[in-house]
Amino acid sequence: VHLVESGGGLVQPGDSLRLSCEASGSTYQITGMKWYRQAPGKERELVASINSGSRSSNYANSVKGRFTISRDSTKNTVNLYLQMNSLKPEDTAVYYCNARLQVSIEGYVEEWGQGTLVTVSP
Repeated sequence: VHLVESGGGLVQPGDSLRLSCEASGSTYQITGMKWYRQAPGKERELVASINSGSRSSNYANSVKGRFTISRDSTKNTVNLYLQMNSLKPEDTAVYYCNARLQVSIEGYVEEWGQGTLVTVSP
């Protein structure tokens, strides 16, 4: 499975941005998907997660009420989104797409995208 993020950029505080992640390849293996972020000088942190049926999602406290995770699929791809509203300077980070793949009955691996930079600055 290959993950490619897009949608990052430079925005002002209070603006909105929508990140996308396109998963291709053996997408039938994908179970849960997540967005992580890593700010300069900080550890990577979990931002939001969504399960395989899109029936359950979870958010970091710092983004609850501002960010929304969603996913959909086509014949050949699975797409993950992160709608980010009311952006703050502390949201500045590289955002990474993560997919959990079931590769065997009890075997799981994780795949990562290359990241997309979000900069929130006046």
